[in-house]
Amino acid sequence: MLSRTADCLYWMARYTERAENTARMLDVNHQTSLLPQPAEFLEQSWKKLLTISKLEEAFMAQYELINRENILDFMIYETNNPSSIVSCLFAARENARVIRGKITSEVWETQNTTWLELQRILEARHQADPSRLLEWVKHRCHLFRGVMHGTMLKNEAFYFMNIGTLLERADNTARILQTKYEDQATLKVLRTDDKTAKEIVDGTDGDFFDFYHWAALLRSVSAFEIYRQIYSDQVTPKQVAQLLIFNKQMPRSLVCCVNELIPLISEMKNSQSKEIERLLGKLKASLDYSDIDEVFSQGLEEFIDEFLERINHIADEFSNAYLIPLAVA
Repeated sequence: MLSRTADCLYWMARYTERAENTARMLDVNHQTSLLPQPAEFLEQSWKKLLTISKLEEAFMAQYELINRENILDFMIYETNNPSSIVSCLFAARENARVIRGKITSEVWETQNTTWLELQRILEARHQADPSRLLEWVKHRCHLFRGVMHGTMLKNEAFYFMNIGTLLERADNTARILQTKYEDQATLKVLRTDDKTAKEIVDGTDGDFFDFYHWAALLRSVSAFEIYRQIYSDQVTPKQVAQLLIFNKQMPRSLVCCVNELIPLISEMKNSQSKEIERLLGKLKASLDYSDIDEVFSQGLEEFIDEFLERINHIADEFSNAYLIPLAVA
């Protein structure tokens, strides 16, 4: 397969997954922003969405204020933002158009219909309900993956699409977990240092406020019902992290993504794939031989930072081995 074809397959799937995960992050932030909470905390929670995507500088070049309306506009509609939902869905559709001969007509029609329906949504963007729009994005991305698994041959094209999906998913699950954990840490500081903030949060029942934030995190990765099935008790930070990092049956957990990547890479061996297999093997071993107590002893933020560095290094090595080098593309 030509590198350019592989590149389009990989990025079509990766951009689709990125659009879905951006929708997930925005939706959980939008829902939690409706709770009574300190203004400082609310601003910081929106700002973190820019920080984790490294988009703060680009945002400030276009907007004066960091608030819900501006962040939603920038992360959903802004075409100058390469990670906005509109930009991701456009890029996914363009990559699909280039390699129509390598995907089924159902996969192409799904991507094309998503883009055409989005045009109608954009015409009424000022009247659009953010929650409904974000749910629609998640639904269309789910439809793409269902059609891909239901109609594609399990060949190289399918493998490239799956690898792109899993690398993007692992990255985003880690970032969502990191962001919401930092939000809780910020809130604890505000409760301690700011009397007004303590009154606002505790006035709404502090336990309920904490529960709602962790429940919103679980819902952002479609894991709230799964959490209830496994733990059936209070939602706690440690058990949430346990589920999203170490549960091998949870489709968006870090260990599940890594485990599913390994056989896909082994199906595509070439002279440059040995290093990728080595890096994935080391990452799998570090997850297999760690536990949640060790993670919290090390510090969850440090653990997530290390994971992100390693998974993105694997993605870079994969690009160098199979795809068009970024300098050329």
